[in-house]
Amino acid sequence: MSFTLAIVGRPNVGKSTLFNRLVGKRLALVDDQPGVTRDLREGDARLGDLRFIVIDSAGLELAEDDSLQGRMRRLTERAVEEADICLFLIDARAGVTPADEIFADILRRKNAHVIVAANKAEGSAGDAGAIEAWSLGLGEPIRISAEHGEGLDDLYDVLRPLADGFAERHAADTPETDVEIEEDSEEEGVFRMPTAAKPLQLAVIGRPNAGKSTLINKILGEDRLLTGPEAGITRDAISVTTEFMGTPMRIWDTAGMRRRGKVSDKLEKLSVADGLRAVRFAEVVVVLLDVNIPFETQDLRIADYAETEGRAVVVAANKWDLEEDKPEKLKELREAFERLLPQLRGAPLVTVSARTGKGLDRLHAAIIKAYEVWNRRIPTAKLNLWLRAMTEAHPPPAPGGRRIKLRYMTQAKTRPPGFVVKATHTDKIPESYGRYLVNGLRADFDMPGTPIRIFFRDQGVANPYKERKKSIPSRLTKHVEARKAAERKGKSASGGVAPGGTMRPDKPKPKGQRPPKK
Repeated sequence: MSFTLAIVGRPNVGKSTLFNRLVGKRLALVDDQPGVTRDLREGDARLGDLRFIVIDSAGLELAEDDSLQGRMRRLTERAVEEADICLFLIDARAGVTPADEIFADILRRKNAHVIVAANKAEGSAGDAGAIEAWSLGLGEPIRISAEHGEGLDDLYDVLRPLADGFAERHAADTPETDVEIEEDSEEEGVFRMPTAAKPLQLAVIGRPNAGKSTLINKILGEDRLLTGPEAGITRDAISVTTEFMGTPMRIWDTAGMRRRGKVSDKLEKLSVADGLRAVRFAEVVVVLLDVNIPFETQDLRIADYAETEGRAVVVAANKWDLEEDKPEKLKELREAFERLLPQLRGAPLVTVSARTGKGLDRLHAAIIKAYEVWNRRIPTAKLNLWLRAMTEAHPPPAPGGRRIKLRYMTQAKTRPPGFVVKATHTDKIPESYGRYLVNGLRADFDMPGTPIRIFFRDQGVANPYKERKKSIPSRLTKHVEARKAAERKGKSASGGVAPGGTMRPDKPKPKGQRPPKK
């Protein structure tokens, strides 16, 4: 990635449509109504041979107070300051408005590289607006159509010389999951600490108004994400890169997830799907609960989804500063957690206050611990000693009187840990015995909370003579076999009396006579 491009402009001029066009995917929400985008969203864009980071921003409003529109405008201005290049989008069919002139003056002061693009300029309807864009004093405008992909070659010609002047930047890569490792290896401890080049990918998920954006802002030390008392402010899955107590992290803020029966708005459906997609990009998932109404049905579904995707899970109870009887409430939380989420037995449960920042040290320690367990590697020799002890303590069942034998075990994957057990009659092994082995791995190898996968492979007893070639029978063997066959027919091989048989003299052959011709 060579540079960062921020797309700004008035509401409903096509910023998110152009963003999706550049990244090649429908990542940003698009709708006819203005004001759909409220936060900043980053994506890896591609235009010809150019690779860069593109930022989709909220529509620029004239509000400057602490209202929702005012906070959205301040976020957009911050994106303009941080971006290398700013693409100012106007509606070619509406022409240059007074608001466009005001925003052009703001962009001229805040960014050295500003490109003007007249969107919706397909056909002759946008000719007048594209000509009016000259009056903004930001150079020659580019005529594009984000909906139909027209004019992108002109945008490439403008970006190409600017890209050469910027230093290369590396975007955060998609995390590695289900990493295969060499079986029968005795290596232990392949855990690697996150670095600036490969930060730890963290997703914060939960129900609406649980305090997800507030918690991330407290981690960042600034009001980077839009917050407020209104529920459902965050719509897109927003990622920010920072250092959390010295650990490089890329943190995803997701939209609040309500029960499916209560979700009727089209935008909210897209937001929930976007949040679920962010979980697949994460390595560790923090399930944020409201301590006043913890472990509702939707909380349990969210946590179970993260476990199903194979991500390390940390449960955090927010608004802990408002709780009066803390010891009793903590006891209730732990009891409900063990009872309602048995698939995440032993997962970290921490209490935090996103408003005051109390408990962030415990949250950081829990995230690092979950990430370490998620990367853990257990030697094969230890696994087989453990498997022998587990089968002696609780032998597998014997369906139909045929005993199931677990012969061998090794670890085949990490992130999350995956194990292969070679056994007989694998189709007869019940799920309860698989859970027995998983719980044993958690307890004996200190692997709390992380998803553990066990795969049973059929390994029957091999026939040692299956691949052996049959030897050529000797002349003596042929004689013995012929004698036995003759005895079974009641006569000896030499024409004499066989045991248990009768005398049958041979008829003499006539001499000097040829057999008659047929």
